[in-house]
Amino acid sequence: MDPDAARHKTITPNILLLMTDQQRADALGASGGWVPTPHLDGLAAEGMRFSNCITTSPVCVPARLSLATGLYPHHTGVWQNQRSQPSPEQPTWMQCVRAAGYRTSLFGKTHLHPHQGDLREREDLMRSYGLDDVDEIGGPRASARVLSHMTAAWQAAGVWDAYRADYEERFRDKPHMVRPSPLGLQHYADVYVGQQARQYITEYDLEQPWCCWVSFGGPHEPWDTPEPFASLCDPLAMPRARRAPEGVAGRPLGELDRMLASAVDPSVDDIAAMRANYAGNIALIDEQIGQIFAAIKGRGEWENTIVVLVSDHGEMNGDAGLIYKSNFLDGAVRVPLIVRTPEMVEAAVSEALVEWIDIGPTLVEMAGGRVDYPQFGCSLNPVLEDPRVEHRTEVIAELVGEIMLLDHQWKVALNCAGQVYLLFDVQNDPDEMVNLAGRPEMAAVEDRLRLRVLERLVSTQLQGAGYRCDLHGN
Repeated sequence: MDPDAARHKTITPNILLLMTDQQRADALGASGGWVPTPHLDGLAAEGMRFSNCITTSPVCVPARLSLATGLYPHHTGVWQNQRSQPSPEQPTWMQCVRAAGYRTSLFGKTHLHPHQGDLREREDLMRSYGLDDVDEIGGPRASARVLSHMTAAWQAAGVWDAYRADYEERFRDKPHMVRPSPLGLQHYADVYVGQQARQYITEYDLEQPWCCWVSFGGPHEPWDTPEPFASLCDPLAMPRARRAPEGVAGRPLGELDRMLASAVDPSVDDIAAMRANYAGNIALIDEQIGQIFAAIKGRGEWENTIVVLVSDHGEMNGDAGLIYKSNFLDGAVRVPLIVRTPEMVEAAVSEALVEWIDIGPTLVEMAGGRVDYPQFGCSLNPVLEDPRVEHRTEVIAELVGEIMLLDHQWKVALNCAGQVYLLFDVQNDPDEMVNLAGRPEMAAVEDRLRLRVLERLVSTQLQGAGYRCDLHGN
């Protein structure tokens, strides 16, 4: 690298965006204490951990689309895991970072287009979204059928058929089956993603600063963490699951009630085994992240690198007798968020209310760029400079036509008919044990919160954001 390029890199920071899939907010050593994450705990010790980051939607496709565009499901019409593909002309935060002079890259899962066929044929589409160098994989389910650089390597190594057979058996017999992946550690998807990113950063020799998005497929189900991480955590040491919230008879019903009526209701032993395997998967990812950190430090660039860790949504892991996500309970909607910048001098924990779409404009501002299209993310930089700053007075999440609003006192969720079916006093009931919806004494609170939800919807619609798509529908 020539001296002028080296001087430029000392001024312009690199950006590392680390994303996991389906990681609960409490699934970090620094936040919950039951998952061994020394590298991410070290990151938190150098930066700011946000304890109230809420996903825009507790399911993959709408959440990830919202992160890329800064738009809510009520703008995009994408309310669940459905076929959706943004147009190449759709503005994204990645384009803004690239326009600011960065070389952008992606290793792992995006889910910005349907996971089918050969993902290697979509690299031009990903470049139109703002990503220069792309090695995309499908999620754990999609990788049983879609081609990518990773699954082509599995095929060459003779392990892809075993992976497919394992998946078919798991979901035929017991969706929450816990046993190590037949891939083993060497070929496991999270290891592939981590190693591809580590190698890319190690060998990077361009003059531009880099913005590397590393998007792991875990700890998304299945519970198939390979050894030695499968046996790392003791099931008996895992936190017990929360029971389903108690509510009054005759109250309005919503998506959570439908899920509870058909819950798999895993046993106490099943939940402990799932959580131990889940914790092992996160520990595996943490170890890969540690190797990426070591590569950055080996280049002498750690003090000039911004690092963000976040997840798209959570995982119930037995809470309320549920597995997976797709509801508004805490385990599904609250996600980890850590931001570390070279300017930070001490660790901090912020209780500010944050929406995960705030990450895009934060990174663009840090890159010295500008978001010049309609979107609803808000930069976190004022909070990073002063943790006492109130970032948002409320945050929202959306799913299958329903909407949730959370402030520092209340969580409320409206069903598709606009009725309040969930209401929690989060100050006095942080574990969400008592659903206050439908109680006569809460009628005034329900009316006030319902009005705030509607005002939030109207205020965002009035700003005229548009979503451009090439593929949309079930």
